[in-house]
Amino acid sequence: MKDIIKIPDGAKVELLHNDVKVSGKLGEIKRTFIEPDVKKEIQGGEIILSTVKESRKAKRIIKSYKSIIKSMLIGVIKGYEYKMKIIFTHFPTTAKVEGTKLRIDNFLGERAPRYAKILPGVEIKINKQELVLTGADLCAVSQTAGNIEQTTRVVGKDRRVFQDGIYITEKAL
Repeated sequence: MKDIIKIPDGAKVELLHNDVKVSGKLGEIKRTFIEPDVKKEIQGGEIILSTVKESRKAKRIIKSYKSIIKSMLIGVIKGYEYKMKIIFTHFPTTAKVEGTKLRIDNFLGERAPRYAKILPGVEIKINKQELVLTGADLCAVSQTAGNIEQTTRVVGKDRRVFQDGIYITEKAL
């Protein structure tokens, strides 16, 4: 099986043994692909993924690798953006970026702040009750959004009554 990915203008791809390094105007992303049955090579502005053995498993792995590499190429050229909204009913919740963490104050009236981890390469802009997460790496941006949602998850209370939290409202390129 063989699959071809076209390298768009503005992106540069390097293959280093099991690593694929993609760089562009918005940054650089490096991923390690450890499957020994998949060969990766660059020929004339295209990445060619091929298998040593023909099997259903190899076909699935190639499709997964193709999807990951395409999202890397889109990320370094256009970038990814997630929008989140702070929802509260009784206690005004605020958020601040402190280094590699997002500090969430006064969530459900709690005195102690909650902290969500911000992955490297993700930038957060806070505009009143809206958070905008941007970055070149789709995995890092989406995982950071997930970290924030999990940090403000309400446990031990009725979710129909306590709907406070920070939720993803929009995913965009």
